[in-house]
Amino acid sequence: MSAQIIDGKLLSQQLRTEVKERAARLTERGNRPGLCVILVGADPASQVYVRNKVAACEECGFYSVLEKYDADFTQEQLLERIRVRNNDPDIHGILVQLPLPKHINAQAIIGAIAAEKDVDGFHISNAGGLMTGNPLFRPCTPYGVMKMLESINYPIRGANAVVVGASNIVGKPQAMLLLQAGATITICNSKTRDLGSHTRNADILVVATGIRNIVTADMVKPGAVVIDVGMNRDPEGKLCGDVDYSATREVAGYITPVPGGVGPMTITMLLVNTIEAAERVANHAGVVH
Repeated sequence: MSAQIIDGKLLSQQLRTEVKERAARLTERGNRPGLCVILVGADPASQVYVRNKVAACEECGFYSVLEKYDADFTQEQLLERIRVRNNDPDIHGILVQLPLPKHINAQAIIGAIAAEKDVDGFHISNAGGLMTGNPLFRPCTPYGVMKMLESINYPIRGANAVVVGASNIVGKPQAMLLLQAGATITICNSKTRDLGSHTRNADILVVATGIRNIVTADMVKPGAVVIDVGMNRDPEGKLCGDVDYSATREVAGYITPVPGGVGPMTITMLLVNTIEAAERVANHAGVVH
């Protein structure tokens, strides 16, 4: 029996409808949500991501600003643009698209964004807040995964959850969110010895390595929830994930497709974080009661 598909497109549309309504209420009260996206260089994938983010903002009624700079833009110039946007009352969220050119220190840039505008959830104060169970913002992709689990009413508390991938953007925060939800966590990576011995114990398996087919059907526990965060291309050039989808679908209980799974959720959770930032400002100002 084939696994049930967790449709990220459908879920993200439902969440965006709610975001649009929240944005309209704030705008009526004079506090329209605003997001500034900064792109340095001409990385093709980054250009697509940025375009999609700006379009999503406009679709939901946000005020959006896209700042694009050539690859030779200096680190100091970029820090100055962040300082300007940190002090811009019309901007509630700032996102600097990664990767940055090699001459720019990404951690220095992320650290310069005001924590209350760090809608990517990468600032060290937000990372620390996540570790202690009280984040201002949750990183968008892991936040989206939690929403997907919520959408199928999966009982996370007490479940064995295995996260394959230990990046600061997905793997580590994903493990923290699952831990806080009551799961028992194992964190693996692409170099883990006998990876299958860990993944076969997973009730919830989240794979985020960027390595095509690192998880195959024989590595999955029958009935498990498989969340594929990977984004790769097969030999024919088609988008695919980190999991051997067609075979694993016959073993898992639930599975996310690539494309159409976690990807749409990532941008949607960016919108959710931005609306939360705008609502905090409005509440502080006494605009929304």
